Amino acid sequence: MRITCKNNRLERALIGSNILTAALVVATFVMLFGGFKKPLLPYVRSLQRQEVILYAVQVVLLCVFIAEKVIRFVNSVSKREFWQVHWFEIPLLLVLGTTLVGAGRWFGKAEPAAVRHFAVGIYLVVQVVTKLCRTSVNLAASGRNPTRTLIVSFVFLIISGAGLLMLPRASTGESLGFVDALFTATSATCVTGLIVKDTGSDFTLMGQLIILSLIQLGGLGIVVFGAVFALLLGQALSLRESVAMQDLLSARTVSRIGNMIAFIFVGTLVIETVGAVSMFGMWDNVPGWAGNVHEQWFCSIFHSISAFCNAGFSLFSDSFVGYNKSWGVYAVVCPLIVLGGLGFSVLYNLANIIVDRVKRFIKRRLYKHYRISMEVPKRMRLQTKIVLSVSAGLIVLGTLAILVFERYASGDDSATNPGILGALFQSITARTAGFNTVDISAMSVSSKFVLILLMFIGGSPGSTAGGIKTVTLAVIIMTVLAALRKRQDVEMFERSVRIVVVGRAITVTLLFVMVLFGATLALSITENGNPEGFSMSDIMFEAGSALGTVGLTTGITRFLTDAGKLIIIAAMLIGRLGPLTLLAALTFNLKPVRYSYPEEAVIVG
Repeated sequence: MRITCKNNRLERALIGSNILTAALVVATFVMLFGGFKKPLLPYVRSLQRQEVILYAVQVVLLCVFIAEKVIRFVNSVSKREFWQVHWFEIPLLLVLGTTLVGAGRWFGKAEPAAVRHFAVGIYLVVQVVTKLCRTSVNLAASGRNPTRTLIVSFVFLIISGAGLLMLPRASTGESLGFVDALFTATSATCVTGLIVKDTGSDFTLMGQLIILSLIQLGGLGIVVFGAVFALLLGQALSLRESVAMQDLLSARTVSRIGNMIAFIFVGTLVIETVGAVSMFGMWDNVPGWAGNVHEQWFCSIFHSISAFCNAGFSLFSDSFVGYNKSWGVYAVVCPLIVLGGLGFSVLYNLANIIVDRVKRFIKRRLYKHYRISMEVPKRMRLQTKIVLSVSAGLIVLGTLAILVFERYASGDDSATNPGILGALFQSITARTAGFNTVDISAMSVSSKFVLILLMFIGGSPGSTAGGIKTVTLAVIIMTVLAALRKRQDVEMFERSVRIVVVGRAITVTLLFVMVLFGATLALSITENGNPEGFSMSDIMFEAGSALGTVGLTTGITRFLTDAGKLIIIAAMLIGRLGPLTLLAALTFNLKPVRYSYPEEAVIVG
C-alpha cells in the first residue's frame, strides 16, 4: 500500500536518507561481527574502542529511523492510512523503550549494556528488512518491467551474499577470495549446489547460516518475501502490486494473489518443518555421527531447506554417499525434492482439491440435503496434469535407464552399482536438487548422458528448479505428435494449447541449447591447459549441471580456473532466471508490429 504524501520532494529525500541509513546499519554490523582482527575505523587503535564507537553510531541511526517515521507521519495526507501501514511501529517502539529502561533494573542485571545493544540491534535489523521487502515489492509494481526487478534482486542478493561470505568469521581458515565467494553466493542464491569450498568444513556456523539464508531467499525470491512480509503485517497489496506479483508468480488471476502468496509462505514453512523433524532421527543410524543435539537439529533444518529449495547443498563432503543406506534419504529427502520441483501453482491446485474433497465429504455426512444441492467440485487444472504425468514418467524412465546402463554399459559392474533405490534417488535429484548417493565420476558415460538430459529438462514452472521445465518438454513432444498426426492444434488431456505457448516452448528450448553449447565451448577453451586434464564429457556435464541449477558434478568444480568459475557463475544465473526471462527484460520496450507479410510455402524436414 502506498501512502499519499503532501510533499513528494520531501518523500524522495527521506527515501535517499533511508538508503544511506540502511547501508550504514549494515556496515556497523559487518564491522562488529565480521571477525576482523584489526580495527577498520581510521584513527582507532583497539577493537574495544571501535565497538564503543559503532554502538554509539547505531544509537544515532536508531534516532534517524525514528525521526524519519515522525516526519513521514506529518507529511502523510491521511494519518489513518499511515498507521495502517506502520501499525507495528508502536509495539516495536514500546518493546524497545521497555528494554532500554528496564535493562539493569528489572532484568539483565548482569550485563545491562549487552541487553541494550541487543535491543537496538534487533530494532535496526527489523527496520532494514522491512524497508528492503517494501522496496522490492514497490519496484516490481513501479510499472516497469517486473522481470528486471527480479534480475536486479538476484544480482543484489548474490553480491551481498558474496560480501558476507568474504568476512573472516564466515570461514574456518583464510577468508574466501572474491571469485570463490561470488561462486558460492551464486550457487546458493540460484539453488544450484556446485561448490568450490566444502560447506561443512570450510565454513563456520555463520557462513553456513549465510548460505542457508541465500538458499531460502533465492529459492522463493526476495520479491515474494517482500509480499509475504507485507501480508504478515496486515497490509493489503494494491492492484498494481498484485498485477506485478501475478506476473512474477505466473498466477492465473489477480484476485487470488494474496491467497497464493500466503500459501507459498505457509506451505514452505510447514513442508520444511515436517522435513526437518522427520530427518532428526536419521543421523543416529549412520556409524561415525558424533554431533550433539543442537548440531543434529541444525543438520536436519539445513538439509530440509536445501532439499525443498532443490539447492543440493550438504554439510557432508560426499553429499549423501555415506548415508546411502539410511531410510531418511529416500523416505524424506526424495519427497522434499519432488514437492519443491512441482511448482507452487501445482501444489496450490492440489491443496485446493484436497480441501474441497474433505469439505464435501464432511458436508455429505452432516447434511443430507447437501447431496442434492451439491456444487461443482474443483478439478485438476491442465498444468497440474501435465506436471504430474511428465514428472512421474521422467522419474521412472530415468531410474530404468540408470539401472540398465550401470548394469550393461559400465566397465566394472560392482564399481557403481546403485541399486533400485540409488537409481531412483539419482533420477529424482538429477532434474532438480543435486544431491547424490553414488560417486558421479565413477558412473558410466551412458549414465552421465542420461543425467545431462534430466538436468536439461529440470523441474516444473513456478518451482525452485531450473531447466527447460517439464511442461515445455510436454508441449514440444505433443507438437511433434500433432505434426505426425496431421493435426492443426496441439492437444493434451482433451485441451488445446495456444500457438503462443508452443512458440514460447520452442524458444526456451533453443535458447537453453545455445547456452549449454556456448558454456561447454567456453569451458573447453578456458580449461584447455588445466593440469587436471578434464574430459569433454566432464566439461559438458558441469555446464549442464550449472545451467540446470542442479549441482551434480564429476569432481571438477573446485579445480576450475577463475575464468571457468566465472563461466559457471553466468550459467547458474542464466539457468535460474531463464533465458526467456533475460530476453524479455531486454526486449520489454519493443512494440509489436501491426502488419504481416504474404505467406509462401517452404519445405522443412
